[in-house]
Amino acid sequence: MSKYSTAEETIVALATAPGVGAIAVIRLSGKEAFSIASKMFKGKDPQKQESHTLHFGTIREGERIIDEVVLGLFKGPKSFTKEDVVEISCHGSQYIVKEIIQLSLKLGARLAKPGEFTMRAFMNGQFDLAQAEAVADLINADSEAAHSAALSQMRGGFSQEIGSLRTELINFASLIELELDFSEEDVEFAQRDELRTLVERLYKVIGKLLKSFDYGNVIKKGIPTVIAGKPNAGKSTLLNALLNEEKAIVSDIPGTTRDFIEDEMVIDGVSFRFIDTAGIRETIDKIEAMGVAKTHEKIGQASLILYLFDLSTDSINEVLQEVNRLENLGKPFIAVGNKIDIAPQDKVDALRKNDHFVFISAGELENIDDLKEKISEKVHLENFKTGDTMVTNARHYEALLRTQSALQDVLRGLNNQVTNDFLAMDIRQALHHLGEITGEITTDDLLGNIFSKFCIGK
Repeated sequence: MSKYSTAEETIVALATAPGVGAIAVIRLSGKEAFSIASKMFKGKDPQKQESHTLHFGTIREGERIIDEVVLGLFKGPKSFTKEDVVEISCHGSQYIVKEIIQLSLKLGARLAKPGEFTMRAFMNGQFDLAQAEAVADLINADSEAAHSAALSQMRGGFSQEIGSLRTELINFASLIELELDFSEEDVEFAQRDELRTLVERLYKVIGKLLKSFDYGNVIKKGIPTVIAGKPNAGKSTLLNALLNEEKAIVSDIPGTTRDFIEDEMVIDGVSFRFIDTAGIRETIDKIEAMGVAKTHEKIGQASLILYLFDLSTDSINEVLQEVNRLENLGKPFIAVGNKIDIAPQDKVDALRKNDHFVFISAGELENIDDLKEKISEKVHLENFKTGDTMVTNARHYEALLRTQSALQDVLRGLNNQVTNDFLAMDIRQALHHLGEITGEITTDDLLGNIFSKFCIGK
């Protein structure tokens, strides 16, 4: 690949997060990895040791000791990249890391490009493209659900399903292509009824995968949850209570929140993005009005709305009218009755009949766990924890959409009894788009775009 130069070169990079730490790991990969390590490591000669072994010694430039380290040796093809790999565990000083990397460069390595280690693993057949992309998702996973989805994809769950679909379609495509070779003899190797049954089944499976993207996308990015309500209802106080920290400024003055504040937390293994918005009311203040407009925009984008009511001031009629308006939005919402510590008890009792309500005191941290349970119920978190194959990657989603469109063309061609060459062309299109997902079909631009988003040492 032109962007990454030649795979004959040995590459080096910091594999752990940059910054000061107890240890850092520097990774070398390529045919000269062991030779370069041998030239700077004082201890047992790496070139004479067994694979998958650890060795203590020092990294030296001439007689100057840079650090005491542990060397991990992994001989190809039994390594992450399927090349010879050396991992140097040193002390986590930025100076030490810089010195070891610079010494590696002097001895013949070059600095790795973003994602180049994973790209080499893909190019060397360690895993397919979908699995390679899952490596980045696994690194960035910040919840149980995101971790499970990424791990399943990295271990080949998604790829196996796509590969199975593609294999079945290839079998029929080959029969159609064979018919083209015998077109003058008017023979039929591929039964059209069987092809139709297969394509219809594949269409349904892909439709299910496309539908799973709604869940997969929020697992990866977090469920957008808007905290809305009138000014001074306690929205910022609730955000602080949920996060258990002073994230938002709390004030008795209505309209304090002019913009939105966003932060994440995990509930039952799923990440939620809580968004504290400006209070909804009529205002002549231009800045506040912009905040209110932003609130309505965020409500439109939300997967769940937590709508707060100040039960110490709002009348029952006002509350019920607003609940009715929320029902007409057609979005999942929870009506949160706040300030129950100072609200009239008869008002709270009257509203308990409404299933949408949870009653809390955000300021006193009362019933916050009840609200979290209601959130879990409302978004059906069990749907995020199934063992089913799930699409979490926008590139895969787009490729599946194009595959589905090509399969529609195949069905349309079968209905209209088009000639074999047109039928074969539509099947090839479907196979092409499926192949883009797992990497059977690639371009330099596609791979460059994918791996450039990885960190340098991965």
